[in-house]
Amino acid sequence: MSARRRGPAPVRGYGITGWSRAFVSVVEAEADHRHITGARRYFRDRHVDGLQIGEGRVTSSVRGTQLDPFEVILVTRVVDPETVIDLLRRTGSAGDLLALARGEQPPGLGNLIAPTESADVESDCTCPDEAPRCVHVLATAFEVAAEIDRRPTTLLQVMGTDLPALLAAAGDADEDGDDRDDATRNNATGDTDDGPMLPDDFYGDRVVLPPPPPVPAVDALTELDPAVLRIALRSSGVAATQVAEAFDDLATFYTEIKRRT
Repeated sequence: MSARRRGPAPVRGYGITGWSRAFVSVVEAEADHRHITGARRYFRDRHVDGLQIGEGRVTSSVRGTQLDPFEVILVTRVVDPETVIDLLRRTGSAGDLLALARGEQPPGLGNLIAPTESADVESDCTCPDEAPRCVHVLATAFEVAAEIDRRPTTLLQVMGTDLPALLAAAGDADEDGDDRDDATRNNATGDTDDGPMLPDDFYGDRVVLPPPPPVPAVDALTELDPAVLRIALRSSGVAATQVAEAFDDLATFYTEIKRRT
């Protein structure tokens, strides 16, 4: 009886959800297309071992080209739960906590928690590569992004907090609000002889708006399938021995185009 053939392994993905893409975009911001392509291969082939996600700190071991794995550390700027709750209330997005508890990724809360610039995620690796983001750091970030896709609360942990801490901060804010209401109940503005008064800050001049959503940096070369690009170059007359050099030329031309635009 012949052995049953196994089908191809499922393709791994990351950056499927908005919160995950926001995290990946800031880590990739300082990386070039060659490192990103290599890191994607490491992610796909499961080179990242022992991923540990703590409050504001991620560690892993990544198998590279040497016998011993390289050790990676990601350290993020941490968010303050009280500040997040205050901003959610000011923007009328207090319901985002319940949405998160249901497994959703509300964009309002994501804009307050997710990193917005490369400096928000510092990285270090024991490999000799001096690039701002080596393939081992990027592969680790891709694994974190995949975890965020599966479980949105992972982003909270990466940024130094969790859902219980946010709920506790929300409860404290409710108690503070009740105390203020009791102290000012007799002086509250309401109906007058001339009719109801306009509420304080009727035109919203003092409303604190949330920060604009981050715009992910897009590098056209990293979005191209290397195998398809190789076939296209060969079809255009590039010799097999010159494909790598053609890749480098394309990267140089693309960088110059972006600089001029």
